[in-house]
Amino acid sequence: MAMLVLALILVLAFITCKCNAALLPQADETIFNVLNFGAKPNSELISTQAFMRAWRAACDFNGRARVFVPPGVYTLGETVFGGPCKGTHPVILQIAGTLKAVPDVSEYSNFAWISFDSINGVIITGGGTLDAQGQSVWQFNDCKTNPHCVHLPATLHFNGIENGKVMRLNLINSMGFHLHITNSYLVRFHGLTIDAPEDSPNTDGIHISKSNTIKLSRSVIKTGDDCVSIGQGTNNVTVNKVTCGPGHGISVGSLGKLPRELEVRGLIVKNCTLRGTTNGIRIKTFAGANPNRAFGMMFSDIVMENVKNPIIIDQTYGDKSTEPSQVKISDVIYQNIRGTTTSHIAVQLMCSSRLPCQNVRLTNINLKHIANTPITSQCVNANVGYNGMQIPPPCHALTS
Repeated sequence: MAMLVLALILVLAFITCKCNAALLPQADETIFNVLNFGAKPNSELISTQAFMRAWRAACDFNGRARVFVPPGVYTLGETVFGGPCKGTHPVILQIAGTLKAVPDVSEYSNFAWISFDSINGVIITGGGTLDAQGQSVWQFNDCKTNPHCVHLPATLHFNGIENGKVMRLNLINSMGFHLHITNSYLVRFHGLTIDAPEDSPNTDGIHISKSNTIKLSRSVIKTGDDCVSIGQGTNNVTVNKVTCGPGHGISVGSLGKLPRELEVRGLIVKNCTLRGTTNGIRIKTFAGANPNRAFGMMFSDIVMENVKNPIIIDQTYGDKSTEPSQVKISDVIYQNIRGTTTSHIAVQLMCSSRLPCQNVRLTNINLKHIANTPITSQCVNANVGYNGMQIPPPCHALTS
């Protein structure tokens, strides 16, 4: 009888969140319910070890395995789900309940509240909520005044993940980044809701670095920092149908801060809407002597609603060096970008005097000031070509 009830809960959870039918429980699947490993819902007791024991059992199972988190509220401290796993099928983590973080930074020794490490094949879904309770620790973020600050833990940290899917989850009030993915390949994020206050510090929606073939789609991100940030070593990333705002927009960088950084290439951002953000589409690099490259990027079919800096390249980000940026930006396409701005400079391409931006193309740009007053473009050290409608009018690159 208990197994029948559990099966009904699983099916109802998937019907409610309209999940992919392929993720419905399979006849030969073994379910690892966190309650059977000691998890205590709706209690002040911490369930970290119970969750990790359930994961370990599923990961070591040589067959289809699903870790199930039933409805309820669970308190977790630092939690690590590690691999490699034995089965040939992805391990499914289905979260139907709400996970709440222990709101004490001294409890976290790693990069994140919840980490996934060295796993080939994992699916995280279920329509549940991850509440990091960041409002309790944001006061300890001093990154605006301390260049050597230690970032607060991310809600989810993915390291060394291949063939992963993260779908239909709600992430709220991260301590640091909501999602941080690095050293990973072929990971898809779909149907996420990310929410933190506009003034929350360094709460990026998703930060991607040193990873290849990452796809983010059909998600809503409201945060106090970049909705999406693309860091060093990121290749073949697609961002599609994402709504961003409030926040700092969708950013490449910052790059050029560290020695021996890896290049960024193959980025597509399309069919996105930015609402009330500080920036729209931004590429940012530090001034100074650390070389890098960012190239092969396309921003297409973007709607701006009351965005301060809709299109911006800033190669003096941080402005802590008198040396020009050593990051080479090239082969960048902006096309079919429309909407409103709160700035009188709607297109601002401020490139490096040492390495001017090359082959930047703007096609069908239609931006207007919210007060219907004239707007302009500003270009420095940029090789720019134009096609189709251009509002604001094209600018002629100056040399600094």
